[in-house]
Amino acid sequence: MRSAEPSRWWQPANLRMVLLASALRRRLGRDVKVVRVQYRLRGWNSPRQDPVRDAADALQQMRARYGPKDVVLVGHSMGGRVAAQLASEGGIAAVVALAPWWYGDKADLIPVGTRLLVLHGTADTRTDPEVSRIQAGRARQRGVDAHWVGIEGVGHHMVRQWRQWHRRTADFVAETVDLLR
Repeated sequence: MRSAEPSRWWQPANLRMVLLASALRRRLGRDVKVVRVQYRLRGWNSPRQDPVRDAADALQQMRARYGPKDVVLVGHSMGGRVAAQLASEGGIAAVVALAPWWYGDKADLIPVGTRLLVLHGTADTRTDPEVSRIQAGRARQRGVDAHWVGIEGVGHHMVRQWRQWHRRTADFVAETVDLLR
């Protein structure tokens, strides 16, 4: 997916993550920092992988500001792919991949010791829920604490049953934070 179009705050993909970040802040309280990354451009733009660079820069800035704390990455669609890529570099406690844009073996990037939750609408026609289910299973076989949850009858955009997307994400992140204490 290539695009030189700038990412705008008002685009649906960004608004969904604003709402999810707010839900995480409410659930986790002030002791846990929630930082939302808005990519500069809308596409993956291989070989540059612009969103990976944007998220890596944000992660570096966050660690410079708050110290080398445990990090949980949450990403929707292309953001799930970005999270897997960043997790492969280590230092990530957990990944929540929401309807991830994974093909091939992207979940193989998640190292043992990093928890993984994959949420995927079973009616998603943009990214394949079966691919993410298989990849979560393969990660589990490698020893990753990996879980796949299908949200029945729901598509890609996290609009239908949004409370379930938010609750399951927040529960997993809160559980991970508790395990790290």
